[in-house]
Amino acid sequence: QPVSMLLPQVVGFKLHGNLPKAATATDLVLTVTEMLRERGVVGKFVEFYGPGLSTLALADRATLGNMSPEFGSTCAIFPPDAETLRYLELTGRPTETIELVDAYARQQGTFHTAESADPAFSDTLELELDTVVPSIAGPKRPQDRVALSDSKPAFLEALKEFDEEASHELSAYDEALDESFPASDPPGEDHVSSELGKPAGAPVGMALEGERCSKDKIAVTLEDGARFDLDHGRVVIAAITSCTNTSNPYVMVGAGLLARNALARGLKRKPWVKTSLAPGSTVVTDYLDNAGLTRYLDDLQFNLVGYGCTTCIGNSGPLAPEISAAIDEKDLVVCSVLSGNRNFEGRISQDVKANYLASPPLVVAYALAGRMDIDIQADPLGTDPDGVPVYLDDIWPDPEEVSRVVGESIRREMFEKNYGDVFKGDQNWQDVSVPEGDRYTWPDSTYVRKPSFFEDMPADPPGLKPIENARVLAKLGDSITTDHISPAGAIKKDSPAGAWLVEQGVGPAEFNSYGSRRGNHEVMVRGTFANIRLRNQLVEKSGGYTRHFPDGVETSIFEASRQYQADGVPLVVLAGKEYGSGSSRDWAAKGTRLLGVRAVIAESYERIHRSNLIGMGVVPLQYPEGESTDSLGLTGEEVITIGDLQGGEAKTVMVTAEREGVDAVTFEAKVRLDTPNEIRYINNDGILQTVLRDLNA
Repeated sequence: QPVSMLLPQVVGFKLHGNLPKAATATDLVLTVTEMLRERGVVGKFVEFYGPGLSTLALADRATLGNMSPEFGSTCAIFPPDAETLRYLELTGRPTETIELVDAYARQQGTFHTAESADPAFSDTLELELDTVVPSIAGPKRPQDRVALSDSKPAFLEALKEFDEEASHELSAYDEALDESFPASDPPGEDHVSSELGKPAGAPVGMALEGERCSKDKIAVTLEDGARFDLDHGRVVIAAITSCTNTSNPYVMVGAGLLARNALARGLKRKPWVKTSLAPGSTVVTDYLDNAGLTRYLDDLQFNLVGYGCTTCIGNSGPLAPEISAAIDEKDLVVCSVLSGNRNFEGRISQDVKANYLASPPLVVAYALAGRMDIDIQADPLGTDPDGVPVYLDDIWPDPEEVSRVVGESIRREMFEKNYGDVFKGDQNWQDVSVPEGDRYTWPDSTYVRKPSFFEDMPADPPGLKPIENARVLAKLGDSITTDHISPAGAIKKDSPAGAWLVEQGVGPAEFNSYGSRRGNHEVMVRGTFANIRLRNQLVEKSGGYTRHFPDGVETSIFEASRQYQADGVPLVVLAGKEYGSGSSRDWAAKGTRLLGVRAVIAESYERIHRSNLIGMGVVPLQYPEGESTDSLGLTGEEVITIGDLQGGEAKTVMVTAEREGVDAVTFEAKVRLDTPNEIRYINNDGILQTVLRDLNA
């Protein structure tokens, strides 16, 4: 099927100057993400240009480009220049290919030099690179950038949103501890406790007499005998992960050098922090090995766990059961710090409420500190064997050394070796048994199962009819991500998906994740809107719950949808701004459709999810400008009727919401079918049905 879109606006992002020595490409991309989200670039192209472009290595540009979905644009592009050609040479591209790129770009007038004139753009914004400061982003969205110098007060402020009472207790505790280091910053091993004025063998993190403690602090003893106190603000996951940052050798080498420097000062990761290293490419481990840095990361337990999607998509694996139980018992707001792109609620771990994006070196630093509620630039990360406080500035790698090590460690042969036969795969891939025949033979599997998308499909397109007497399955707020809609992480035993797996004879230890079972619609539809952090305003508690109408009984979203479908009742979802932001997760649309949802009414949509909804036959409608679910007085208890959509040709449609005892609400919603192809898909009841009918034509 062809890709169709409205002719996009192109936003120019002009760069000036140089990044300061203390800033990384991660700090830059978090700054850019904040700026572009504020400007609004959904459905637009972003092109970087300006004199500052030549100061950015291609790996830094790739870091920016890979965050395009996070700042909302369709794509983020850079003009080719001398740095582009140098990178092609470094990564083993044939000489004739490099010469062709050079000649073509120059002939087309797109090759960027210092003398290049500024292109004409639909809109522009500018950034002085020397204003970029070390940053993190969180605790819920990539665009929520926080200057590292403000990280402590920002976390404490965020904590109030999670729990006002916990914030009050912790604030008082921290004010006391600001005066009491080193007792406030527990070392990683019990035997150091006596050096800090504590009895040998005392739990790591135990407060001295007279210190103020959070009322929720809880003592934990791990299976290996490690003892410590767990409290709000503790970092329990620190992961160097995601293809975006791990593909940048400058921040990866920086992490290795910081680990080396930390070990030289006697620092260790805190025992409650689960650490991991998951690069996006085997080239990364090659150059870390070549630079002699792997051993330092290993010594801090940043061990290689695999390549590709791990912690950044919720595949970190479980926390230690003792830690998980303590978090659950006290409802602790604990943190993850990862070098990923996305930190949406419930994505990283079901135990973790606050998730922060940071550069790989900062991930290592937070593993050493073990907590988010400190000023990581001003407070010590720990103490050396002599009891001398060690600060972040003491172990931060010199940018000149980073550049030197990168230059000495990365060679063309690494890329040629790793990517020369990339499509052959390893022995496991080569040994996969492939069935023969024209049609796929569906196995009896809980991982792959024949989907129900074509059941009862008529030969002719059904067309787009009015949606009458629909009920609201969920009333949602702003920034509902595809992770809220279709989580990719762990499957809970007491969830509808977990119950179904148990019925199939699958034990909880073998549940794996939603992401790994995306080939099974029975699991995925039960996981739709099942994120434990989802807040459906039809119910008081968070998670995949709703009320079934007209009886008002509270139940799971999946069970409610089954009852509605059995009664022949169509469903709608009400939402706020930026509905469907985040990953381009197709199951967020597939699951929505399988639940019986026929339309979504939102204030605005993320581009890819809107397109995916249409691809599954779900009509995306938009509130009138300036209106919302709340401004129209909709509670979610209404019966919704969506009028004549004129076969998808209508630009607007009348929506009526009726609720017993009050006047009906009527408003004119915008129909977000933007192209002829989208109208065609919606009339065929989805893109899959369109393709099948085309094949049968």
